[in-house]
Formats: sequence, C-alpha cells, structure tokens
Amino acid sequence: MTVLVVGMAVSGRSALELLRTQGEQVIAYDVRPEAAEAVEADAIHTGAWDRRLLQGVDLVVPSPGVPETSPLMADVLESGVPVWSELELGYRSLGGVPMAAVTGTNGKTTVTEMTAAMLVASGIDATPVGNIGDPITGATVHEALVVEASSFQLRFIDSFCPDVAAVVNFAPDHLDWHPDIGAYGAAKCRIFEHMAAGAPLVFDATDAGAAGLVASARATRIGVSGYERLGTSGPAGLNLLLAGAEVALGELRRSDSVMLVDLAIAAETARALGATSEGIVAAALAYEPGRHRREVVVSAGGVTFIDDSKATNPHAALAAIDAYSSVILIAGGRAKGLDIRPLANAESVRGLVAIGESADDLLRARNDAVSAETMDEAVGRAISLSGRGDVVLLAPGCASFDMFDSYGHRGDVFAAAVRERVGA
Repeated sequence: MTVLVVGMAVSGRSALELLRTQGEQVIAYDVRPEAAEAVEADAIHTGAWDRRLLQGVDLVVPSPGVPETSPLMADVLESGVPVWSELELGYRSLGGVPMAAVTGTNGKTTVTEMTAAMLVASGIDATPVGNIGDPITGATVHEALVVEASSFQLRFIDSFCPDVAAVVNFAPDHLDWHPDIGAYGAAKCRIFEHMAAGAPLVFDATDAGAAGLVASARATRIGVSGYERLGTSGPAGLNLLLAGAEVALGELRRSDSVMLVDLAIAAETARALGATSEGIVAAALAYEPGRHRREVVVSAGGVTFIDDSKATNPHAALAAIDAYSSVILIAGGRAKGLDIRPLANAESVRGLVAIGESADDLLRARNDAVSAETMDEAVGRAISLSGRGDVVLLAPGCASFDMFDSYGHRGDVFAAAVRERVGA
C-alpha cells in the first residue's frame, strides 16, 4: 500500500514511522522544506501543494493542522482516496488495548489526565495519548489507553471505537478549520459512532451542547453534573460523589463547578475501565490543574491576578468569568471565526482590556472598554481599573497566535508582567 502522509509535525512523523515499520510505501509531504528535514520516507515532497501527488496513492493520512476546508483536502476528498487521521491509524495498530476516548470543546486535557491518573492509582498501567501531546501511533504496550480526541482527528476516522467515551461539553469553536458549526458537531459525534448499545458514554448533562450531541448515540448515556448529584456522581452536600466514591469538597485543590464536573466525568470513565474507589479518590485529591488553567499568579492589594490563557474560545472564557463575582477582564486575540462579543458584557465583568486582532470587536461591544498593544500595557491598564475584591483575569476567548507563540507563552508573559508591576 502507498500512503501519503501530509504534515511533518509530531503526529505526522509518528504516523510515518509506524507505517514504515508496517512495511508500507510512504510518501511524505509538507509545505515547509525545513519541516521535512531528517525525515525518512520513500519519497519526500515540499513546497506548494500539487494534486498530482495523489497519483498512485492508496491512503492519505493528514495532519490535524491541515483544515478540512483547505484546497489540499478538497483535492484529497474529490479524488476518492481513503483518508485516515493519525488517530484512526494508531487505533488499528493497537490490537484491542482497552481504551477510553475523551472529546469536547473545553476540558479534554484535564479529563484525559484525570482519567489516566485514576486508572494508575488503581494499579492499572494506563497512559494518556492523542491530542494531549503523545501521538497514539507511538503508543507502547499498556493495560489501558486514555485518548484525547480532537474534532480534527475524529473527522477522518473509519473504524475507531473506544470501549468508553466521554463528551465534556460542546460549543462553537474551530470554525477556521471546519466549514460550519454543523460539521464541527458531526466530527465530535464520531467518537461514539461505532459504539454499541451498552457501551458507556459519559457526558455533562447540564451542558446543552454535550446533551444535544449524545442524544443520537446508541451507547448507554451516563450524565453527570458539577452542580448536583446525578446517578453515582456529583456534589452532595459537603462531599463529591465520584462513580460512587466519596471525597470531601474541602480537600480538593479546586472545587468550582467546572472542576467538579471534570472530576465526575473522569471518575465514571475510569470506573468503566476498571478503576477502584480508592484509586479514584486518591487521584482526585492529588490532581493539580495544568498551567494556565485559572492559575493564580499572585494576590496583592486586595486584587487577585489569574491566568486562564488556556481559555482559547468564548465558551471557556465565559466559564472562567462566571467563576468570579467582580472581574477586570483581559481578552482578545485570533477569534477563529467565533463571536467573542458576549465576553464584553458578561455579568461579572466590571472592566475590559481588549488585545490582539479581535480588540475592535470587543471595543464596539462595550463602551467603556479600553485597548492595549502589548500584554504589559494590558496588565497596567487592568491594574488601573481594578480595586479591592476584584479579579484581574486573563481569559482571552481566542487563540494566541496573533501575538504569541502559544497560549502557554501568552500566559507566561501575562504572569511576568503582573509580577513586575505588583512587585511579587
């Protein structure tokens, strides 16, 4: 079989290596010549895309970075050549390893990490893979895998079928990759497309988007909530039930509703793969949220500075805003075709500093909003607007690539500017 692998970043190189070990003839393509350096393949092509590269090809494995709407993918789909994502390719090579898969607009990484940690704490050799950073095509032998599955990866599956799936939430995002919101939702739904009746499908029952997506599933739906107990999971008085296990809310490192529903989803997902009550509780108590996820930078002068740079779409930013009663918001960036104006007038937003490509949209949405050209300037303006009891919150609601290398870089620059200005 001759396979064209498109994109020589992490997942593309991993897919290429797997295919070569399987004895397939592999053609590598990347528009950037430097990206193909040190690549070993039967043929390597760089520069402008040429549809003649599809001649004689039996399968195309595209990078998640190549939009479904791109001219390259239009040529591939028109040609009729089968398309598998790296997720599909990896799944086919694993030979029935027990597997959970997690998708959603926000919170996928958190739930994937938590689920894997609960399994490990239960004595099960499990590891997180997929969109979380380690490609599934490079996965080594484990007793279980927990896969973070993006819509980009799910769009081009063919047989991918996890033993248990989780849909954390669903809201508009990535409309610069998918043709429209319907296509984005359809890609997410593919996570349970091949799951049979009786297979567990965990979801946030209080998220209208997630509830709508799973309504058509054959799998057995297990709804949870961060606000109330549903079934064997959810808040119950001063405690949190996690797939029947119980932990005191006061012992958790973070106990807002978003964290509680993430823990509940992870617990139900891990339980379905064999996690014990003891393992679920131990992992929940030990879990430390990742960097740039409502991370407290410092509190000074009665003002708390919080880095939620990971909030790269309006859904995530609004969830962060709603967690605080009085917010001076720093928002804006590359909007990815999404409407970020609702951030400007969220109930708890007392002041707004707009940055990046979408700053003008935010300024038009709120009369008293101000703008800043740099993150340091934005922090300075936010401090001048803040008073005792306020939270200065970086929750951009946008991608970072107009001003920064990544959301992590954006969060680090914010934190450095805060510490410089408040002397902490």
